Amino acid sequence: MDLLSLLLLPPALVLLVLSAFGSVELALLTFGAILPRKARPAPQKTLQQLVVVVPAHNESAGIAGCVRSLLASQPPACQWRVQVIADNCSDDTAEQARQAGAEVWERFDEELRGKGYALDYAFNRLLAEGVDAMLVVDADTEVAADFLRTSAEAFAAGADAVQCRYTVKNPEQSLRTRLMNVALLAFNVLRPRGRSAWGLSVGIAGNGWGVSADTLCAVPYTARSVVEDLEYHLALVRSGRAVQFLDDTYVLGDMPTGGKGADTQRARWEGGRFRMIREHVPPLVSAVLQGNWRLIEPLLELLLLPLALHVLLILPLAILPLGFTQVYGVLAFVLVLLHVLVGIWVGGGGIKDLMALATAPLYIIWKLTLLPLMMKTATKNAAWVRTEREPKEPKS
Repeated sequence: MDLLSLLLLPPALVLLVLSAFGSVELALLTFGAILPRKARPAPQKTLQQLVVVVPAHNESAGIAGCVRSLLASQPPACQWRVQVIADNCSDDTAEQARQAGAEVWERFDEELRGKGYALDYAFNRLLAEGVDAMLVVDADTEVAADFLRTSAEAFAAGADAVQCRYTVKNPEQSLRTRLMNVALLAFNVLRPRGRSAWGLSVGIAGNGWGVSADTLCAVPYTARSVVEDLEYHLALVRSGRAVQFLDDTYVLGDMPTGGKGADTQRARWEGGRFRMIREHVPPLVSAVLQGNWRLIEPLLELLLLPLALHVLLILPLAILPLGFTQVYGVLAFVLVLLHVLVGIWVGGGGIKDLMALATAPLYIIWKLTLLPLMMKTATKNAAWVRTEREPKEPKS
């Protein structure tokens, strides 16, 4: 081995170790996603009452559309309602929701602020009412016509918790929303589909998910971070419970087209994820070493960095002339491409999504510029900041 190779080997090995667990996770989920889907079990009991919880902070512009979408969907075979939590709002979110047909609870607390607190408030009140199951839908969401019925049937069949497909409502609006759609087809369709194929808990995406009352009583909702979905899912898996994937229904979320709204949203999500890595990887490793095998996949999920950063780890390995590390780098990069392409396929994407991949290098550069903001937002508790979106044209 020449001198240059000796100098390059240590950093290459560091990159290999940092990326290897993520590559294993990508392989597990990508190949699992193309396996035949399992049939959902038949209902075993009668669901009495289902409530759709819509947490909202200053969502006056979009809350009525979300409520109307829910009320227009196929009703489940049980009592149900839409319950909006207008949390620390300074606009007329509550009034807009009431006029659209939802019941509204208004919550004001200057100290305990954030989506996690709003959900905990709602869940506790609904448990006291004797509700059987609760769904969570963000205030900027449009739901599939069968979303309520399919979710209710899953709970009636004994599901602890559920998560449906969650992708982008406005992919045509800008190049960035198109790329976000490609990302969510992989993250919110391929990955839960892959986990489901291997019999694993599929995770919570934060929108279009739900939990049974029995599960919520056993595992109280104490998640408070900006990635409260990931935090609560870890608690569910630790307790031996699982989230079931509803692959044949969906919700669509409105994504920011660019600028400050996109920057702050992405920085919150991924900054919160870095905090979860820091806080939860050590205890997960300890639990796995003690024989808690069900935590292996959640551990791998945390060790898989955001895909753009994962690519930045493996590209140098594919380029550096170091034999086995180069072979690994090339194979790992091919796996990333396969992961994205399979995500577009199983998610029902099209030619426009494939064409958008040509701009992926610019997307990676943008993600790099957000690293300082991601680190800043990687705090334990962060305020609920509404994502700024493009104003919509009023309907005539």
